[in-house]
Amino acid sequence: MTISYTLKVANSRFGGFSKLLFRWKGSIYKLLYKEFIVFVALYALLSLVYRWLLTKEQKRLYTKVAQYCNRSTDLIPMSFVLGFYVTLIVNRWWAQYTSIPLPDQLMCVISSNVHGKDERGRILRRTLIRYANLSAVLILRSVSTRVLKRFPTMDHVVEAGFMTQDECKKFESLHSDFNKYWIPCVWFTNLAAQARRDGRIRDDVALRLLMDELNLYRAKCSMLFHYDWISIPLVYTQVVTIAVYSFFAFCLIGRQFLEPLEPGQEGDLDMYVPLSTLLQFFFYAGWLKVAEQIINPFGEDDDDFETNKLIDRNLQVSLLSVDDMYQNLPPAVKDKYWNESTAQPPYTMATAAETLKPSFLGSTFDMRMCEDAEQSQPAEASPSLPRIQTPLLSRFFAAASPAISIKNFGRGSRGHPHLRRPRADGSFPSPYPNRSEDPESVARIEEEETEDEESPASEPTTLAENQHRDGDVPSILIKLLPTSALRLFLVGANHPQQ
Repeated sequence: MTISYTLKVANSRFGGFSKLLFRWKGSIYKLLYKEFIVFVALYALLSLVYRWLLTKEQKRLYTKVAQYCNRSTDLIPMSFVLGFYVTLIVNRWWAQYTSIPLPDQLMCVISSNVHGKDERGRILRRTLIRYANLSAVLILRSVSTRVLKRFPTMDHVVEAGFMTQDECKKFESLHSDFNKYWIPCVWFTNLAAQARRDGRIRDDVALRLLMDELNLYRAKCSMLFHYDWISIPLVYTQVVTIAVYSFFAFCLIGRQFLEPLEPGQEGDLDMYVPLSTLLQFFFYAGWLKVAEQIINPFGEDDDDFETNKLIDRNLQVSLLSVDDMYQNLPPAVKDKYWNESTAQPPYTMATAAETLKPSFLGSTFDMRMCEDAEQSQPAEASPSLPRIQTPLLSRFFAAASPAISIKNFGRGSRGHPHLRRPRADGSFPSPYPNRSEDPESVARIEEEETEDEESPASEPTTLAENQHRDGDVPSILIKLLPTSALRLFLVGANHPQQ
């Protein structure tokens, strides 16, 4: 039976979890007390042998061995190995629970799409949902010891009402080397197709919806089978188990209270009872026992899944939904808030204080804005002047020379008076009057211009042409940008500002 303590921790209070420590059923004490007694007994036995049976020379040798074992415990990564393993086990445990097939969605689709108040319609709806429940029972018999003890043979399944004698004979006559939990699902599809031909299911859309829900239901049954088939690799479980057992084997020897090796040397305090070691055993061995308990939640431990209760609940609810509740509706009338614009359900005196709390409207709802009216004036989303949309090149120019940017190229001479018109000979004045232009860079620009004019316009640019020629400016930029812009860029790059 699953141990539920949700109500006990509904509200946070002083010592809330402390009250849970005194429970026995489903507790770590019940799970670990046998191993704990064995560890304490072995520790006490070694302590007595050391104190009363060993000679001085033997004690000196034992002390060296114990110190070696105590150092060896630091080499075993207990927290890492156990933490990762238990996390994997817990995730698998919850995934198995969510894979248990529940007929809630399927029964709603059957109740709304398989029509007929006569006996034939009622038989169709009850048989369809019974097939779905039968498939769940068959798969749970394969993975859960509780369900197998409840239905040890197929005769018990027939006696419980999940299948008829004729269905059992048909089931047994179908020979297969594999699990046959899927057979009722096939019966379901054939019966649904027959209901469609008879007009009980009125259109193909409803039939498709019914098939989709059945496939989801069958997929969960299949997932349960595969979780039972494919376990966590055995080597991983062995590694974790060996790590825990070897760690505490070293602790049995290395955590003894020993006499000092030298006569005048000060030894550790003799506590007789190793409290810290016992706490370590409680934590690490308890961690391992938790993984051992939930690695297969379909057993008979205190916190294993109550599969028999789920079977009872699913059968009862699903039959009620498709039979007694079919077209059995309460009268549709005007609700209590028919003439009210805002519905406000009443509160009791115990919850009336909640009405005084304002509704949450968003984290920025109460944020204070700047009081300066000028900051709240609307502004144009984009300037009227053209702008070159090349953020990659902007970052390149910003990194190469702070004085040059794409913004400067796009805005023209109005925003930057140092961009002058060309001279009579076709050259441009330097934006840095006190600096001399680099003749080599200017000659390279003119040479590139000549090559561009001579080469076809449709010639593609290859990756090899984009390699750096002087370590600063890629040739692809020289080909793309205007001559005036490159001249300014080269002058600024070769004569950075101080």
